[in-house]
Amino acid sequence: MRIGQAAAAAGTTPRALRLYEARGLLPPPARTHSGQREYGCAEVARVRVIRSLLGLGLTLEDIRRRAHRLDLLVQEQPSASCTGRPGGFSDVVADRHAALDAEITRLTRLRQSLAAAAEGSPCAAGSPTAHSDSVPAPTPER
Repeated sequence: MRIGQAAAAAGTTPRALRLYEARGLLPPPARTHSGQREYGCAEVARVRVIRSLLGLGLTLEDIRRRAHRLDLLVQEQPSASCTGRPGGFSDVVADRHAALDAEITRLTRLRQSLAAAAEGSPCAAGSPTAHSDSVPAPTPER
């Protein structure tokens, strides 16, 4: 099938397929005599797995680091492949989970600083988060 048909079958766009190919997530597809890309059912299944992993919050770089394992995920349930088997995605998932936890902690602190500043708390001005992540207050017009 041509790129548009393959993209539709995988629930994405032709542009996404080209991106996945450029990033090394999809091997270069076979080409017709006129140079058009041709995809099979295996490539469509692989794109579906990529989209599932992206939906879990992994980045293209996370997936690229394990691109050699994607074919195994096509054959298995993605959730079963993330349970700690050697060489699976468990370390990538754990790294992404830790990064999300760190970002949630940072945003929670920022939110608390903003709430304190909105209430006029003197503690807000002295908090490290207020200085590092705050936006300067506008100066009154004269």
